[in-house]
Amino acid sequence: MAIRYLKTHAVLEGHVGAEDAEALVAWIRRRKAPAVHLGDCEHLHAAVLQVLLALRPAVKVPPRERWLAAALGV
Repeated sequence: MAIRYLKTHAVLEGHVGAEDAEALVAWIRRRKAPAVHLGDCEHLHAAVLQVLLALRPAVKVPPRERWLAAALGV
């Protein structure tokens, strides 16, 4: 898995695949104020991007990739 779930936020690192999407949805839904750290994310599968766009967790650290940052509006 390319996602580490911490107490205050989830850290998405490297290549985050479709298999991570369902667990991310569940984690976000269980939090009052979910946040994600995308600073070390190199690639997101479209399923994970859709989760982030649909559920809109706070972005603690934006991705380095300009396109991805623009797509997420950060």
